[in-house]
Amino acid sequence: MTRKQKKLLLRILIACGLFAAVFVTEKLTDLNRFVYLGLYLIPYLTAGYDVLLKSARNISKGQVFDEMFLMAVATIGALVIGEYPESVFVMVFFQTGELFQNVAVGKSRRSISGLMDLRPDIATVVKDGIEEEVLPEEVCVGDTLLVRPGEKIPVDGVVSRGVSTVDTAALTGESVPADVGPGDALISGTVNMTGTLYYTASKEYGESTAAKILELVENSSMNKAKSEQFLTRFAKYYTPTVVIGAALLALIPSLITGDWKDWVYRALIFLVVSCPCALVISVPLSFFGGIGGASSKGILIKGANYLEALADVKTAVFDKTGTLTTGSFTVTDVAPAEGFTKEQVLSLAACAEYYSDHPIALSVKQAAGDCDAPSDTKVLSGYGIEAKTAQGAVLAGNAALMKERGIAFTETTKTGTAVYVAVEDRFAGSIVINDTLKPRAAEAVKALKALGVTKTVMLTGDREAAAEKAAKDAGVDEFHAGLLPQGKVEIVDALCKAEGKRETLLFAGDGINDAPVLTRADIGVAMGGLGSDAAIEAADAVIMDDDPAKIPLAVAIARRTKRIVRENVIFALGVKFAVLILAALGLTNMWVGVFADVGVAVLAILNAMRTLKAPGGGK
Repeated sequence: MTRKQKKLLLRILIACGLFAAVFVTEKLTDLNRFVYLGLYLIPYLTAGYDVLLKSARNISKGQVFDEMFLMAVATIGALVIGEYPESVFVMVFFQTGELFQNVAVGKSRRSISGLMDLRPDIATVVKDGIEEEVLPEEVCVGDTLLVRPGEKIPVDGVVSRGVSTVDTAALTGESVPADVGPGDALISGTVNMTGTLYYTASKEYGESTAAKILELVENSSMNKAKSEQFLTRFAKYYTPTVVIGAALLALIPSLITGDWKDWVYRALIFLVVSCPCALVISVPLSFFGGIGGASSKGILIKGANYLEALADVKTAVFDKTGTLTTGSFTVTDVAPAEGFTKEQVLSLAACAEYYSDHPIALSVKQAAGDCDAPSDTKVLSGYGIEAKTAQGAVLAGNAALMKERGIAFTETTKTGTAVYVAVEDRFAGSIVINDTLKPRAAEAVKALKALGVTKTVMLTGDREAAAEKAAKDAGVDEFHAGLLPQGKVEIVDALCKAEGKRETLLFAGDGINDAPVLTRADIGVAMGGLGSDAAIEAADAVIMDDDPAKIPLAVAIARRTKRIVRENVIFALGVKFAVLILAALGLTNMWVGVFADVGVAVLAILNAMRTLKAPGGGK
């Protein structure tokens, strides 16, 4: 408990003791009722003076219809009609409920903070052999940093000296540490475990992975779900309506029957029951907990609105390379044209791709070995690359590039991604590259179907044969091959229109090349977000460890969260409306009314806190 919460608990205990003493005194003595009023005011004000002050302060600001106002009116009204014990009890129990709510919300926030405890306290910078401890915000790109075992990596960088294992669980949910050595990347927020590491900072703290993730989590509450937005509007009209209803319940029957005390008492119960705090607190807490539970599994969801939309996914669309497949390409076939050798074809392609870091380019360069840098290169979006080399103008790309340039070529029949090479407008040969399906890609597609996703689609720029094999291995319902970036957008757009407004389309891609599609889909999920700024920026959700099986896990978390929200709404409104009717008919008392308010709120919050624990799945 915080200091403020401990003080409230002490006030409640003192108020309970005073209340018990006054209650016993009333039963054993026969004093003037004004004396009893004065005695009961002592525990009443001890427990609830701040409620009265907050109500008065809010009224002065024009914020009349809130729970403080309802409690103040109900308890003061009970004192006026002589129901002294019930007035004190309502205030004490209300404050007990407030204390419990504050503790519960604080616990949930601390749980999420613990899951996302990425912010390092210090960074050790080494300059001229001298170690200096600075704030992570003071680290500059190019600085050499020292990280000892047990310390957090303060900013992103690359290992220059040392060997160790790094715990990435806070980012990815992955329990198995990663081995790192010279040349390996380090991600801020992860923890160095075994050896001392020296590394070079590649980003400032504000641009590092940990800072961006913390910003996402901190801002996630700004993106409210439709359920939260509805409840905000509901409470705006609901509370004034029940206050007017209570006033009418007190006035009209009293004027007809003359029994003011009975009908005012019913109206006061009506006011106590009407507080919407069970919904106002538990629903946002449920979504906040769902986001925290997802983050513990290495799934970052940018807001409650995206979490809610994930629960309604009916169509899942995947990019192939890097999403369903590993993206680790190897050259499996080289077919030179007449007058060229395999080595020449590989060398020409590697020279054209000299400056590219694309996985296909890396596999070609690895197979070719050393080659000379081109004097100029030009990326041809959706087609390939053009380069000026010592051998002449080289083209390396897909079949569409050869056709667009009018070059006669022989199309390969091999399964895989084909790269066609031409030099000085003469076809030199083809290279076939293959990647493999990710270990849990087929499991992810199967799990999505088990969750009720009715259609799974794969999109790729690869040739038909390579796409067909990957689609079959993954188990998707349909695939589209040979697509340019705009073609992917058009297909996703058509699928969104076909699904209609009531169903949601999810697209999973690498977050860099697929940014336009991620934006167009109802929910964009970026794979390979670990260290990828573009992925974190472009998508609505980020899978931090590249595991496609986290996609159905995210959907399962979203559906569980939405189910808990629905349970709380139905339970809270059901109990409240039932007790409101009983109160109007005179069939209940203030004690039941207090349970319908505070008791229901406590139970709803306990139910909401279940969302903090994500369902099983993932790593």
